[in-house]
Amino acid sequence: MRPMLIGPLQPAQSDAAIQLWHDAGLTRPWNDPAQDLRRAVAGPDSTVLAGVEGEKLLATAMVGHDGHRGWVYYLAVKPGARGQGRGRAMMRACEAWLVERTVPKLNVMVRVDNAAARGFYISLGYRVDEVIVLSRTLH
Repeated sequence: MRPMLIGPLQPAQSDAAIQLWHDAGLTRPWNDPAQDLRRAVAGPDSTVLAGVEGEKLLATAMVGHDGHRGWVYYLAVKPGARGQGRGRAMMRACEAWLVERTVPKLNVMVRVDNAAARGFYISLGYRVDEVIVLSRTLH
């Protein structure tokens, strides 16, 4: 097995990343993943990281920050390539990206019904904060 290399998502990988997000069940009808991707790579405080082996995109993570809190979205590992440390490597790369920018905290949001994701993050040392996330759609 080749080592997975992690770096910024290249424009030619955008369609594969969006397909991976669909395959991983991360997309929702009310969010346009292509628009999310474009915003992340265009902003100075966010990016999309890609985990590749050879020419194959195996993993992604969108990471960004507001100066104090970092956030990770669209963490995905290709079905069939899971359970081998790739998700853990992507999270470590997100953490390193934030540390380079002196961001002191990293948050992730996990849907209540996603016990597998919750267990994954807890295994990495994340904890459940006693907060409620409120949201409002602006458009």
